[in-house]
Amino acid sequence: MKARNCLIFGGSGQIGRNLIRKLTKNNYKVTVVTRNIHQKSYIIKTQANAGYIDIVEANIFDENKIRKLFKDADICINLIGILFEKKKTNSFKNIHSVLPSLLSKLSKEYRLHHFIHISALGINEAKDSKYAQSKLEGEAKVLKNFPLATILRPSIVYSVDDNFTTNFMTLLSRLPVFPLYYKGNTKFAPIHCSDLTDIIHYVISKNIYSNIIECVGPEVFTFRELLEKLLISINKKSIFLPIPIQVANLKAKFFELMPKPILTRDQLKLLKYDNIASGKYKTNYDIGIPSLRNFEEEVEKYSYMWKEGGQFSTEKYSSKKDAV
Repeated sequence: MKARNCLIFGGSGQIGRNLIRKLTKNNYKVTVVTRNIHQKSYIIKTQANAGYIDIVEANIFDENKIRKLFKDADICINLIGILFEKKKTNSFKNIHSVLPSLLSKLSKEYRLHHFIHISALGINEAKDSKYAQSKLEGEAKVLKNFPLATILRPSIVYSVDDNFTTNFMTLLSRLPVFPLYYKGNTKFAPIHCSDLTDIIHYVISKNIYSNIIECVGPEVFTFRELLEKLLISINKKSIFLPIPIQVANLKAKFFELMPKPILTRDQLKLLKYDNIASGKYKTNYDIGIPSLRNFEEEVEKYSYMWKEGGQFSTEKYSSKKDAV
């Protein structure tokens, strides 16, 4: 059977690296587009055996350059997304709306079998967020250009390579007092990166064209509960301090001056809204691919990096109450 060719945008991130391994092990060939081959290729090329992966350096907005890549592709997968804006070119509008529109248009023009676009959960409600607005605009353009596209909306995606659990374990290991926004009541259904890549592979292999699919893990936690579980994993104690939203906005405005802000005002808006299955769309469970990985068990596999004594740490707290 001839290997199908997958064109991947955003292959150097945590989802991309896991997806490349998943697809190439299942006899798919991948072409990965990166903006800086010197910085990213050493990571990407180790994810698959030679002959199954090609790495192309290109400006993702250079239509003439990327157009050529669609000629030999069967499937296009867009994984590119940002959590905060940096420059004019890295705006929410450009990354979440303009780029998906371009990729879906080219996928339609070259008659690809499928276009898969990674969006985000909870964006229907968070319309006061620029991030959410740009995601919704991107989805609308994708479905207009490529009506049979599949849009996946994951909740928080976590793994040893993420920017969620790893950042919070770093902060929790250093801060004796930790701020809580909206009293920590916002709900999440975290999904492990491997479960998400299993879903993407399933959608491709089973030729599923379902417009929008919400991708959630097997458990639902409040933000406070997630932090409590991370504290237990790293054997630390912390005091949670609810922060008024006015104060939080001032802090976020200051953080935005940093190259990689730990919190922005737009992210604060997103934190108002639950990040769980809405009931309005199919979920990964509905299409026959349930999430299998448990949050605590998976985080425990790499949380030793934040423990005193590392992986040889033997300290354990007797209960959740001791850890917070």
